[in-house]
Amino acid sequence: MTLLIRNVQIVGGTRDFPEPMDVFVAGDRISAIGHFPNKKAAEVVDGQGAYLAPGFIDVDTASDHFLTLFDHPSQDDFLKQGVTTIFGGMSGSSLAPLLYGSLESMRKWGGADAKTNVNWHSMAEFLAEIDRRPLGVNFGTLVGHSTVRRALIGDDLRELTKNELNVFAEILRRALREGGFGLSTGLGYVHGRSATFAELRALGAVVREFNGVYATHLRHLGSGVVESIDETIALVKSTGVRTLVNHFMPMARYGKEYTEALAHIDALPPEMDLRFDVYPFDKMLLPMYTFLPLWAQNGGAKKMLMNVGDPWLAKRIVKEMEAIPADLTVIAEAPGNEFLVGKTLKEAGESYDMKDPREVLLRLMAETRLRGVILAKVIDEDLARRALADPRSLVASSAPSFGGTKERRQLKTENTTSAFSAFLSLAEHGLMPLSDAVRKITRDPAREFGLVGRGEIREGNFADLVCFRSGEVRFTVVNGAVAVRDGEFQNAFAGKALRRGAGRS
Repeated sequence: MTLLIRNVQIVGGTRDFPEPMDVFVAGDRISAIGHFPNKKAAEVVDGQGAYLAPGFIDVDTASDHFLTLFDHPSQDDFLKQGVTTIFGGMSGSSLAPLLYGSLESMRKWGGADAKTNVNWHSMAEFLAEIDRRPLGVNFGTLVGHSTVRRALIGDDLRELTKNELNVFAEILRRALREGGFGLSTGLGYVHGRSATFAELRALGAVVREFNGVYATHLRHLGSGVVESIDETIALVKSTGVRTLVNHFMPMARYGKEYTEALAHIDALPPEMDLRFDVYPFDKMLLPMYTFLPLWAQNGGAKKMLMNVGDPWLAKRIVKEMEAIPADLTVIAEAPGNEFLVGKTLKEAGESYDMKDPREVLLRLMAETRLRGVILAKVIDEDLARRALADPRSLVASSAPSFGGTKERRQLKTENTTSAFSAFLSLAEHGLMPLSDAVRKITRDPAREFGLVGRGEIREGNFADLVCFRSGEVRFTVVNGAVAVRDGEFQNAFAGKALRRGAGRS
């Protein structure tokens, strides 16, 4: 298969192209860049002078958490905004390795339940399964800290013993050898909070052995964000591990604390590899259970369900929950209550004849068996957009690509459909030079994750490409195949399972 892309302005690479060029693709690789007026190809696409960039890389997605890698394999929400590679296994939860074949750590996002079956255990077996399935984008994953930790000690919320930590380290080493890109932690979630600094330092050192990435969902994003960033900085200093702070978003009421935490990051010397990802919107997808008081989250899912279902405890829980803006909080997923998806908590309260949004949320937790997800307007959008221009920031959707069926309705958010398009539009309107913006979503994340042959337009690299103008994508190419043209998915499943340190899947 050959592809000829004519008349495009190449942006974002280390090589300057002052005039429009043609790009010739053979198979899944870029074969030549130049002027080819007489060259023929099986497929020809005219860029009409628009920009051509390497395919964008989303460093923090949730398609694995919601299992839409399997029930919506096109992942076309990403493709339509130029994203050709996504990373999963974030916030401490991954689809591999699974010591006992359990997806318990995925339950809070609504994608899995206790009856969900898998046919893999190791990272190698999981990636082989992805190889066998159709997929629209390239997919790489980290190892979920909570996924492994829960397999070792169940729902116990305690420190690991020395022997358990040694076993964890060996499981992690094997998963990294088999293609995992690093380790992620969800320190703000119930099963990650018990991790001590000593535990994180030991596991971070293992990731450093393999030159992998340590990604972390901080212990606190609002009050306590400065201390959380300082803990992460201390980990980088003590291990030298390459680090990514996931969805480092400024919570609306804590702008001063966020600004201070960001200043601590920016004060680091250039050789310290600590980055963070951010998106340009004011809403965040959150598992419903995270609104429970901490004491009500202890003991695992079974205990939490007992807590929210106990009439006496429910009154105490509602009293201690933080205030929730009923008209600014939307139900994104509610297994068993799909009719509520897209409604605000205020509207759901009218259906339940409840006025207090905290009571509504608690009822939803019980009825969805803690598998509900909400979209809450909790972000300082102006501060988030300023963070996008920070030299240490990367761009991420922090969201899945949804298909949506009668059996399983999900709310598509701005993050899902337009995080990268919005970022490019901001860049073209003065946020930063366009070439810098393109490198932030192509070359920089490719280098951060050690992707070989991706992130730059050059001969011999994989043909992951996107043509755009004014933030609007004209076509997207994945491994040499045109996946999206004029906003429509072309039924091309050319994505690959990516493995750490490998040029090919």
